[in-house]
Amino acid sequence: MKIIISGAYAIGTHLAKLLSRNRYDTVLIDDDEDRLASINSEYDLMTIHASASRIKTLNDAGVKNADLFIAVTPDENRNMNSCILAKALGAKRTVAKIDNNEYIDPRFKATFDRIGISSLIYPEELAARDITNGLKMSWVRQYWDVHNGALVMLGIKLREGCEILNQPLRTLCGPDDPYHVVAIKRNDETIIPGGNDVLQLHDIAFFMTTRQYIPYIRRIVGKEGYADVKNVIIMGGGATAVRAMEKMPEYMNVKIIEQDEQRCEVLNELVDTSRAMIIHGDGRDIGLLTEEGIKNTQAFVALAPNAETNILACLTAKRLGVRKTVAMVENLDYVTMAESLDIGTIINKKALAASHIYQMMLDADVNNTRFLMSINTDIAEFVAQPGSKITRKKVFELGLPKGATIGGLVRNGEGYLVNGDTQVQEGDSVVVFCYNIDLTKLEKFFN
Repeated sequence: MKIIISGAYAIGTHLAKLLSRNRYDTVLIDDDEDRLASINSEYDLMTIHASASRIKTLNDAGVKNADLFIAVTPDENRNMNSCILAKALGAKRTVAKIDNNEYIDPRFKATFDRIGISSLIYPEELAARDITNGLKMSWVRQYWDVHNGALVMLGIKLREGCEILNQPLRTLCGPDDPYHVVAIKRNDETIIPGGNDVLQLHDIAFFMTTRQYIPYIRRIVGKEGYADVKNVIIMGGGATAVRAMEKMPEYMNVKIIEQDEQRCEVLNELVDTSRAMIIHGDGRDIGLLTEEGIKNTQAFVALAPNAETNILACLTAKRLGVRKTVAMVENLDYVTMAESLDIGTIINKKALAASHIYQMMLDADVNNTRFLMSINTDIAEFVAQPGSKITRKKVFELGLPKGATIGGLVRNGEGYLVNGDTQVQEGDSVVVFCYNIDLTKLEKFFN
């Protein structure tokens, strides 16, 4: 597969990191030589120092043979224009990063497709979706719906009340048990566990289960005492805050604290003020937080432009008794630090956007893919094709690559957990966890 990326900024470089594992024929275009120089030595790809808005540049990059053209510069107009050109010159599909939420209205999809833009990426929308999912379950670090909720993945920090610590997983996750532990984050180590592995205090464990067993998992990990989120304080009134507020359930009471007075006036126009209160002030001000009821707040979401500000604000909220904190951390170098400080849920729009685009690059019939940045793991939902290898043997006989494990499958709309004796059938949607391996190695099992 040939992929051309326009823009060696955070999304483009993070995408290049993901691609470098899979050996795609990748070309990265940018008009800043310094940005390209920092990438050249790290990743296995070709770089072109030029503007992707020029026909000559696109032809030099081999756009007529491109399976995917991705424009992720900070300028949405440049992104859209270069996509239109790339499509006209022969690219099969194009993706443009945008900053205007009006463009993602489904009514305009056919129009954009007609002019040569196959897909639009609005990072604020992706971030808002993650934030809202996290708030719906205050005791969960990461939540992911598989196949419209037929299966769910829960990332949970294990604390003293957890009753399944220090026991071999083979005694906990048998064929008849309603969950599988599919990955473990322990300090800086990622583990795709086997039967002899155990869960330890302060691990982040990733459970695959079905929706009806979520309360059971909540009980065994000792999280029943966590209050459900009803009152939310958001620090920072940018586009992500607006999109997140719109997606929150009606039972949640939201206060948005914004430091810029003019932005507060804009927010009063953008936001349904019957559902959210706009407050002019500094979200790090303990006096203001106390006045606005931080003691009765179950979730604090820090969405200021500065990562350090968000991290410090979440630490302050934790000290004031808030259990669920969410921090926007745009600097990828700070993500590990934020996790080590036990911030809670970390949101990085650039990584979310790169992961979303990454889904489009797989050759197999993949409905859903997610890259979990914190554990360097892909979760992919493959559809088993007629006659494919995965349908001819039981799971334990397949010889899956090291670092890959099947978490579950969806058959006729119903979710099932998978064990070694499971026989996958054609048409099944199979959820695979892949740690630090090339996803293309799995495609041969499903095609």
